[in-house]
Amino acid sequence: MTRRSALLGVATTLATPALVRAQDAFPSDEPPIDTKVPVRRNVSSFSQQRWQDHFDELGVGCLLADITSRAVHYWGGDDLTYRLYPSSVPMSEELTKRGYTEVVRKRENPSWTPTASMRERDPSLPQRVEGGAVDNPLGTRAMYLSWPAYLVHGTHDTRKIGRQSSSGCIGLYNQHVEELYELVQVGTQVRLL
Repeated sequence: MTRRSALLGVATTLATPALVRAQDAFPSDEPPIDTKVPVRRNVSSFSQQRWQDHFDELGVGCLLADITSRAVHYWGGDDLTYRLYPSSVPMSEELTKRGYTEVVRKRENPSWTPTASMRERDPSLPQRVEGGAVDNPLGTRAMYLSWPAYLVHGTHDTRKIGRQSSSGCIGLYNQHVEELYELVQVGTQVRLL
């Protein structure tokens, strides 16, 4: 046995209990990752952007939902505040709306009523889910856009973030949408790119 293989063996032994504990602490319904398959990550697309590249003026603030990088960028009206969050995006291009809109209202613990097209795709959906319910797909906060049935909202299902998993909305972790909710004002400009 070489010194290198002995050190690797010790390192593996020391690391294994920590990995097991982390897996126990955060159980997943997903199948285990095959470590022999290389994982492609597009870290470069999840990077800071400038509001000037997307909006003519800052106004009370600007929100950019970048569908490709699955990220939400927020710039405050003070031109100092900037936030970047991972997000979920629509499941398909046909469910994706792109362009400019604005935040027209905000709700804490919003109730959810599936649209007719959602119910057509999945007739088992409930008629309505009250705000605050664990199975409410809007999570703890929602910001409604001027486009009917399009929102930026939270989610209780954290597996959706970073994936194409919505019926058109932009989803955030609940803790992120709660932070963003406090920053965003009605009238905030929004661009889905």
